[in-house]
Amino acid sequence: MKEAAFYEKLENDRVACHLCPQECRINPDKKGFCRVRTNREGTLYSDVYERILATNLDPIEKKPLYHFHPGSSILSIGTRGCNQRCEFCQNWEMIETDSPGTYMTSDEVAEMAGRRGSIGVAYTYNEPFMWYEFVRECAAKVRERGFKNVMVTNGSVNPEPLAELLPFIDAMNIDVKSMDPEFYRKICKSKLEPVLETCRTAAGRCHIEITNLIIPTLNDSDELIGELVDFVAGLGKGTPLHFSAYYPCYKMTIEPTPLATLRRAYDVAKEKLDFVYMGNVRDQDGGTSCCPSCGDVLVERDGYMTRVRGLDGSRCSECGNDLPFVV
Repeated sequence: MKEAAFYEKLENDRVACHLCPQECRINPDKKGFCRVRTNREGTLYSDVYERILATNLDPIEKKPLYHFHPGSSILSIGTRGCNQRCEFCQNWEMIETDSPGTYMTSDEVAEMAGRRGSIGVAYTYNEPFMWYEFVRECAAKVRERGFKNVMVTNGSVNPEPLAELLPFIDAMNIDVKSMDPEFYRKICKSKLEPVLETCRTAAGRCHIEITNLIIPTLNDSDELIGELVDFVAGLGKGTPLHFSAYYPCYKMTIEPTPLATLRRAYDVAKEKLDFVYMGNVRDQDGGTSCCPSCGDVLVERDGYMTRVRGLDGSRCSECGNDLPFVV
């Protein structure tokens, strides 16, 4: 347990949390919307500081990050808690559990990253911004040891906490679930604009890639796909965009995303973006990276099997084109 960052004390032992756009006002002995920040006698505490529920050595492509040290492995850690309530959540059992998890210090996390042959640490599975105090501490220790920090996030965080953490973050995959504010309000119990603002801010500070889970009838219209593509193009036409197939999960029973829907979104995006990918499906072409200048294959992927073919550092080995890869 550790006193939380980014909150203020109110009258009658109430507190106001300013970590994320939920802006919770929390009564004594109650938790915020995220379920992991508790008001104890007028002081806000993180319940998940130094508490870990999952550790795995993952391919970096699983995040997904296709342009950040392709073919490498990264130590992935997570805990419970999230500031959204997505009806299609794939990690809901872990996020909603009351399990205290395993005790582990930031020094132990940084040491484990080096010992297991990874490039660093990915904060993932739950929403890492709700693990803010521990992630901030870990990220500093990981950076001191010369390793990389990666966040897989829903992007729903306030500007000040984001700005404080970004100097320690090397890459982010940000989940933009829809360009429809009503989708966020009804399906995720959250807000769209703060997510977009996180994307804009992070794009100038670290490597970013965007993921969009396409759910039939909810966010798969040509209009919404077009708006998303325009937004990502505004971040830079070299920004990788991942379209992922949805499968029924948690509270949502809509039929899975047809492959044809993913391909349609892929085709629309390729008109304005250099790097577009399809995930959660076995489609080898949808995972291949090609040089936008000469068309040469840069990286081949089949599932999580990765072969770097045409990269010379961050340039195309065929034509010399400078590419948005971090290697």
